[in-house]
Amino acid sequence: MRNFFKTGRSTVFARSAAVATSHPLSSLAALDMLRAGGNAVDAAITAVAVQCVVDPHMTGIGGDCFALYTPMGASAPIALNGSGKAPAAANVDWFIEQGITEIPLDSPHAVTIPGAIAAWTKLLADHGTRSLADVLAPAIRLAEEGYVVQPRVARDWAQYAHRLQRDAVSVEIFLPGGKAPGQGDVHRQPKLAATLRKIAEGGRDAFYTGEVAEDAVARLKELGGLHTLEDFAAAEAEYVTPVTTNYRGYDVYECPPNGQGLGVLMMLNALEGYDLSPEALGEADRIHLFAEINKQVYHHRDHLFADPVQASVPVAELLSQEWAAFARSRVDMAKAADPIVWPKVAHTDTVYLCVVDKDGNAISLINSIFHQFGSCITAPKSGFLLHNRGAQFRLIKGHPNAIGPSKRPLHTIIPGMVMKDGKTVAPFGVMGGQYQTMGHVELLTNIIDRGMDVQQAMEAPRSFAYNGALELEPEYEPGLLDEMLKRGHAAKWSADPLGGAQMIWIDQETGILAAGSEPRKDGMALGY
Repeated sequence: MRNFFKTGRSTVFARSAAVATSHPLSSLAALDMLRAGGNAVDAAITAVAVQCVVDPHMTGIGGDCFALYTPMGASAPIALNGSGKAPAAANVDWFIEQGITEIPLDSPHAVTIPGAIAAWTKLLADHGTRSLADVLAPAIRLAEEGYVVQPRVARDWAQYAHRLQRDAVSVEIFLPGGKAPGQGDVHRQPKLAATLRKIAEGGRDAFYTGEVAEDAVARLKELGGLHTLEDFAAAEAEYVTPVTTNYRGYDVYECPPNGQGLGVLMMLNALEGYDLSPEALGEADRIHLFAEINKQVYHHRDHLFADPVQASVPVAELLSQEWAAFARSRVDMAKAADPIVWPKVAHTDTVYLCVVDKDGNAISLINSIFHQFGSCITAPKSGFLLHNRGAQFRLIKGHPNAIGPSKRPLHTIIPGMVMKDGKTVAPFGVMGGQYQTMGHVELLTNIIDRGMDVQQAMEAPRSFAYNGALELEPEYEPGLLDEMLKRGHAAKWSADPLGGAQMIWIDQETGILAAGSEPRKDGMALGY
């Protein structure tokens, strides 16, 4: 039961349908679509399109999209991979010959072909009930007439405005008057509105062929990119088989590699060998344990996860109980240890939303331009930012995630879905780039192991061990930092909030929906 003497949001309960996003205008647009008779897919695409306008540093139509969708009565979700590929001319040898050892975040080489529009149009055509014009209408109106900038959006916009300075078109659109819009300011994007109208009328081809594609390709080529119109025309989203594991009676589903969702399942498998209840595990031990397992999972991710079409990813081995036992054997509860790749396989910024409709259809969807404002390269006539997901590629010959022709890079964005006994329990997800694997695990274990409700699970303090450091949110007790330092962690207080979550939990006995939205963001959960 929530303590109402402490600040925090309440979980939103609904009988018919619910939506949870990280922006109020996105949540409202989705709820309007649901109340007008649209289904979960219609509402999700309406919401994400709005967010691509009102949350421009986090997402956009120049980015990528993944989704898990469970139609009413289905015993498992459908997974859609809407991540884009490198240009056909991109070859690791070419980069080595040019003396390029790493792809810069603001380089045209960091831009893979955007996959979001291919994903939206495929989902809508196959599983939606409304037209593309219907679901894009709210986003078009907001881009054209303007929208009010929310507090967290304004904070991040100002913090990362310097990244836009290298692109004159980006400055013109996103730094009007030479500065980032502040909270309460009205911002307009008429060029983006016109592009969205073209997509509403012409569908997928209006983005990947014709004027819009020509605009993006011309700008990328001008900057030295290898992109062609043929690369854009070939873009498509693909249905893939989700990966899954059972955690304490719940079936947790994730999209397979090239996403990092496999890491969530690996971590859950390892943690299932421990009692994570508050009575059994103190806060310091829990943070330490999560850090030690998390480091091992991310180490394997960075060495082994890649596009399975062009690399061999040992999914079955990494999901085995043998790997989970290996991971546990590497944990010393008294001190931190360096991760190693399991010998058996050693050879080889973002918005999330979820919707459940009145019929029980559930969708978990995530859309991203990767870093804040993506590559900071804007298509000049079309008004949309291009993402920089290709910066995840490695420029090492033979590496599973080495850049290659028409290859998808390792992806951090991961929607999640929980099932039990063949029924949908919860679409869920956590924004936050590299943090997302850890975020999924923290959210699920807070609910399943620690007995928190949806909103409490999101508001609990977070920790994240990555890239040699252990970050703790400042809401933890001060002594925990010292304890982590004693155990050998390079611990520090996090300068920014870690991640942002949304979830809708379905009570299988009553049918009541419990929806939560991240307090670290501007968004909200709504239902009726």
